[in-house]
Order: sequence, then C-alpha cells, then structure tokens
Amino acid sequence: MTILKTDTVSGIGTEGTVFEGDITFDSLNYMTLPKGTTTQSNRGRGLMMGSYVSPSSGTRNAISYINIQSTGNAQDFGDLTSAQASGAAVASSTRAVYGGGWSSPGVDICYVTIATTGNAIDFGADRTAKGAYAPGSGNATRGLFWSGQDHPAYYNTIDYITIATTGACAEFGDINMANGRYGGATFADSTRATYSGGVTGATSTALNNIDYVTIATTGNGADFGDLTTTKRYVTGASDTTRGVIYSGGSPSMSNIIEYVTIQTTGNSTDFGDSTVAREHIAGISNSIRGVFAGGLSPTLLNVMDSITFQTAGNAVDWGDYVVENGVGTYSSGTSDSHGGLSE
Repeated sequence: MTILKTDTVSGIGTEGTVFEGDITFDSLNYMTLPKGTTTQSNRGRGLMMGSYVSPSSGTRNAISYINIQSTGNAQDFGDLTSAQASGAAVASSTRAVYGGGWSSPGVDICYVTIATTGNAIDFGADRTAKGAYAPGSGNATRGLFWSGQDHPAYYNTIDYITIATTGACAEFGDINMANGRYGGATFADSTRATYSGGVTGATSTALNNIDYVTIATTGNGADFGDLTTTKRYVTGASDTTRGVIYSGGSPSMSNIIEYVTIQTTGNSTDFGDSTVAREHIAGISNSIRGVFAGGLSPTLLNVMDSITFQTAGNAVDWGDYVVENGVGTYSSGTSDSHGGLSE
C-alpha cells in the first residue's frame, strides 16, 4: 500500500504528481465505484421494428422495445414512418435506422433515438429497391443493408449508410454469390460483419454459406465457412466476439442454434436449441445476451427466448412479444449495445 502525505495543495500547475486510472476504495463489503460513462451504464435497450400481425393480418408500423438486462414482455416504443415488415435494422449506441421491407413504398429509410420513445423520422433517402428479407448489421459508425428481394427480382447487392448522418444509401459491394440471395442471418463485431444461410429464389433450397466483409471498407463478400446445416429465413445476433445463427427453416422449421467466432474464419459449431423451432425472428443483443422475438412455426408466435453468448446451451423463455393486440412476426431487431459496438 502506498501512503500519500501532503502539507498543502495549492494551484493547478503543469508539474507534480499525476493520478490516473480507475478510482477504487476499500470497504467492509469490498465495494468499488462503477466504471464507464452515464451513457454507457444506461444502454441495453433492444428494438423490434415493423411487423406482420395476426389475427388482423397485415403489415404494421409498430416499434416495440425491451430492456435486454431483464426479462419481461415487449413494450410499445412508437411507429415507423410507414407500415413495414421484413426490412433491415441497424444501430449505433444512440440511433436505430430501419430500411426496406414489404410494403409500398418498400424502400423507406427512417430512424429513432433509442433512449427515448416516439415515432420514427425520415432518414432522407430510400434504399434502391432491395428491401424484403434483407437483414442489417454494422458497427457504431456504419450500417449495412444486405441483399434482399423485390419480387420477382432477387439481389446480391449490399448497401451502406453512415448512421449518425441522414441521406442516401451508397453501394458497398456484392454478397459472395453471383445469384441474388436473401433471407439470411447477419451480425457483426466492431470491424467485421457476416451473412449466413438464405435462399437464391422463391423455390430454391436453403444455403449453408457464411460470408463476411470488413465494415470500414467497401468491396465484395468473402467466404467465411459453412453452417452445420442449410438455413433460410434465419436470424443472427452477437456479442463483441461470438455470433449466433438462430433457428430458421431448412426448409422445415429448425430449432438448431449455431455459432462462430467472428474474427476467425471457419465452419459454425453447435450451440444448443431454441425453445421453439421457427423462422422470421427478430434478433437483439447486448455484450452478454441474445434475445429472439416472434417467429413463424407455421403460425405466428409471441415467443421471446434468450441465450448467453459465452455459455453454449439451450435457449430459455424471456417473455411475450405482442404487437397492437396481435401476435407479430417478420420484425427486425437491433439494439444500442450489440456486438458491433465496442464496450
């Protein structure tokens, strides 16, 4: 132990002893002061954006939210600028952006401030008609909108936006497949984003491909490895090192959860099982936990379940996902604390 003794302290100069680092103190309960900023300590909100609702079938503009640190049912956040389902959601620690989807105009981009509740605001430009079944991922700066469907056309193009600004999408590159590909799972750490599974057409079989890109650069996807099984209409989520590929169809409904280490290319590994085999799920995460909301199996489900990223095992029940007094699915998930955001 170092003991500091001083007779006087006067003025603030440029010389003398400098104290740096985290401040701690001893107590009978071994308490230490919390670290990090107030902004960081208040993070942990996940959003489910857009949906298709039953029994009053149709797309909805609803945005719901959960607090990832605690279990419970989803709550109302506000509305998108138009009714949408199966679009792409990306987020920084402060802003969530939603692009694309089924409904006309199916290429809208809008955004919300995550820490507050309220309706979305127009982002300023639209996607270039690649919106349905097109998932999103990214880091604190850049959001990627992956290839999708605009029936009868199928695309392999990746678009990107700068999340903190508003304006048009720019082309990033092509997914690592010559034919159009949609309905896959995406997630990211702070430098790399991956895309897993999907299909290349309405009657095509599911794929087991995993591709990746470096978020800060533009260019085409590169081969990462293979899933343990083929999957379509699947979802993904990640902490800062590990990404999971969750449930999905292949073509029958699957309850298989797989994972990869994002910075190490290679094939996926079995993680465990979801509580219900299903597809079209919204994936949300923080640095510890992934939460997976809604789905189709073959009817619409209000299920939310969760996993702990660094502990492989089966998912556990989280709560219920109800949208506008109906069961919602085809929602897109994101959060203010996902794997693409450095802690």
